[in-house]
Amino acid sequence: MYYYLETKSHDPAYNLAFEEYCLQELTQYDKIMLLWQNANAVIIGRYQNWQNEVDAEAVRRLGIEVVRRSTGGGAVYHDLGNLNYSFITPAPDLAALDLAAVAAPLLSALHKIGIPAQVQGRNDIVLDGHKISGTAQALRRNRLLHHGTLLFSSDLTVLGTVLRADPTKLISKGVKSVRSRVVNIKDHLGWETSLNEFRQQLLSALPPMTKVTLSKDQLTEIRQLAAAKYASSDWNQGKEPPGTLNCAKRFSGGKVEVNLDIAKGRIQDLKVSGDFLGLVPISALEQALTGLLYEKDSVAAILATLPLNLYLGHISAAEFLSCLFPE
Repeated sequence: MYYYLETKSHDPAYNLAFEEYCLQELTQYDKIMLLWQNANAVIIGRYQNWQNEVDAEAVRRLGIEVVRRSTGGGAVYHDLGNLNYSFITPAPDLAALDLAAVAAPLLSALHKIGIPAQVQGRNDIVLDGHKISGTAQALRRNRLLHHGTLLFSSDLTVLGTVLRADPTKLISKGVKSVRSRVVNIKDHLGWETSLNEFRQQLLSALPPMTKVTLSKDQLTEIRQLAAAKYASSDWNQGKEPPGTLNCAKRFSGGKVEVNLDIAKGRIQDLKVSGDFLGLVPISALEQALTGLLYEKDSVAAILATLPLNLYLGHISAAEFLSCLFPE
């Protein structure tokens, strides 16, 4: 049985705070599901560099907010033609965690209403070979958050204007632009329907749910979290990365960028960014390597003791080392 909550807001900072509150605090509910919408916003991945992902002049001119979410992956564009979903469940066997498994409830519901969507690659859901949803996951307190977008009738022209995609990513997908990768669900339906009707059809096709309403005190806590975290420039823009060494590479598991300072032969400061799909905060990995001798075998030995898949998703130790020690 899922418990269903509505944010009743289009504010991206508030909605992301609402989602985090459900994940971290509502542990009395075994399974939680949210459907929510943001007004015009770019939502960047937890570990991405703001400047690399967003056309700053375009978002300023169009009055679009840029907000950092708590999960990895790449930047996405949200507007009121986009429907977002969140599933919070007990953490599965992490060794068996894959997109097909965690996305199964959503895919089943889409199929029931006549939308033959499929999973593709590391975090996409596609329709007729074109992306309609980007997904990401986070692990907190032995609970898994799986969330994503559903492009229904979004303004894809604005999407293509504000997102500054990594050319290496486009090449790996065999496309020329962000805009050419994505489609709206509405354009591929054989019938006319509004986003609100689509939302209701989706809810009806999902597993049975019990609706939950939060108290005034809980909503106040969410507003405080939104202001302190998701609306803050410190969170959204991040700190300036160190600059002794910079290396960025794209692998099948995503992009990894490493910035570090080296002093007296040791790693003094380290910042790891990218669109990899880590499940837990990367800060613990950065801290584990800070202070080590900047020597490949020494770093490799430490990496071998860490659950690297939780930090970097499908990025291997060898791939990560190639960024730390570029040839």
